[in-house]
Amino acid sequence: MGFIEDCLVILVTQVFFFVGGWVFFVKKLFRDYEVHHRLVQLIFSVTFSLSCTMFELIIFEILGVLDSSSRYFHWNLVLYVMLFMVIVLIPFYIGYFIVSNIRFVRIQMIRPLTILIWLVYIYLFWKVGDPFPILSPKQGILSIEQGISRIGVIGVTVMALLSGFGAVNYPYTSMAYFMRPVMPADVQVIEKRLMQTMDMILAKKKRIALAKKGSVVNGAQNNQESSGLWGMLKTVTTSVSKSTGENIWQLKQEIAALEELSRQLFLEAHDMHIMQERLQWASTFQGKYFNFLGYFFSLYCMWKIFISTINIVFDRVGKKDPVTRGMEIAVHWVGINIDVTFWSQHISFFLVGCIVVTSIRGLLLTLTKFFYAISSSKSSNIIVLVLAQIMGMYFVSSVLLMRMNMPAEYRTIITQVLGELQFNFYHRWFDVIFLVSALSSIGFLYLAHKQAPGEAG
Repeated sequence: MGFIEDCLVILVTQVFFFVGGWVFFVKKLFRDYEVHHRLVQLIFSVTFSLSCTMFELIIFEILGVLDSSSRYFHWNLVLYVMLFMVIVLIPFYIGYFIVSNIRFVRIQMIRPLTILIWLVYIYLFWKVGDPFPILSPKQGILSIEQGISRIGVIGVTVMALLSGFGAVNYPYTSMAYFMRPVMPADVQVIEKRLMQTMDMILAKKKRIALAKKGSVVNGAQNNQESSGLWGMLKTVTTSVSKSTGENIWQLKQEIAALEELSRQLFLEAHDMHIMQERLQWASTFQGKYFNFLGYFFSLYCMWKIFISTINIVFDRVGKKDPVTRGMEIAVHWVGINIDVTFWSQHISFFLVGCIVVTSIRGLLLTLTKFFYAISSSKSSNIIVLVLAQIMGMYFVSSVLLMRMNMPAEYRTIITQVLGELQFNFYHRWFDVIFLVSALSSIGFLYLAHKQAPGEAG
C-alpha cells in the first residue's frame, strides 16, 4: 500500500471520527442549548477526531496496517496538531469567551486581555514541568517531548483521579449490598410532608397579597376623605400600616424558611424515588449482571490499591505487558504449548481495543454528566472548550500509559514518536494519584452511606 493510499485511509477514518464528534456535540452536549459559535463545535469535533486517530494508529501498529514509515508520519502529524490544539488554540478561545462574558469589559479590550490570559496560561503550563523529572535537555523548545511531557503530567493526574473514583464508585452504585431499602410508606410520608409545606407557603403568600391589597385600599379611601377627618384618621392609618408591615416582614421570613424546608423535602423524595428505581432495576437480569460485575470490580479495586501501594513503596514499574507475562506463566509454569508471539498479538489487539472503547465511552459519559451539572446558556461554550481541553490531555496521556500494555515489539514506534520521556515516572505518578483518589472516594462514600439512613429517618 503506497503513501497516498495510506493518507486516504487515515483521512477517511478522521472524517468518520469528526462526524461522530459533531453528532455527539449536537445530540448530547448542546441538545438543550442554542449553538452560538460553530467554531466551538468545530474545535470539539477536531479534538475528538484526533484523539480517536491516536488510538487507531495504536491498533494499526498491532495489526500491521499501513507502512511503518506512513504510520510514523501520521503519528507525528497527529501529535503536532493535537499539541497545537491543546496548548495554543483551545486555551486562547477559552480566555476569549471568558473575557467576552464579562459585562464591564469594553469590546476593544477583549483581544488584548485574551492574549494576556493566554500568555499567563503558557507560563503556568511551562512551569508545570519544573517540579517533575520530565525534562530532557537534549530536546528543543518546540519538540514534541516538551509538550507531551507537560500534558502527560496533567492528563495522567486527571486519568488517575477518574480511575480511582470510578473503581470505588462503580461497585457502590451497582451492587445491591449498598442499596438502601426504601418502603412505599416512607415515600408517601415524605411526599405528604412536602405537600403540606407547599400548602402552608401558598396560604402565607395569599395573606401577604391580601394585606398589601388592604393597605392600598385604605390609602385610597383616606385620600378621598375630607380634610377635617384626615387629621384624625392619619394616626390610625399609620399605626395600621406599621402593624401590617411588621406582619408582612414576619410572613416573608416564615415563607423563606418553609421554602428551604420544601427544597430539602423535595431532594429527599427525589432520592427515595431514585433508590426505588435502583432496587427495581437490581431485581432484573441486567441488574443482577451488573451486581456480579460490582463484586468483580470490588476485587479489582482492592488489588489495584494493593499493587499501587507495592509499586510506590518499592519504586517498582512493570517491564513486561500483562499479556506477555500471562503467556509466559502459562507456558513455563502450567506447561501449555502455545505460540506466544501469535497469541500475544491477538490478545493485545483485543485488550487495547477494549481499553480504547471503554476509555472513549467512559470519558464521554463523564463529560456529559459534568456538562449538564454546571453548564448554562452563557457558560456552555466555555465549558465545552474546557471539556475539549481535558479530552485532548486525557487521550494523549492514555497513549503514554497504554504503551505498557503492549508487547515490546509494538512499543517501538510510540517510543520513537514520543521521544526520550520518563515513562516510568508517569506510571508511578498514576499509582500515587490513583491511591489517593481511591482512598478518598472510599472515605467519602462511607460517610455518605452512613448518613443516608439517618436522613431518611
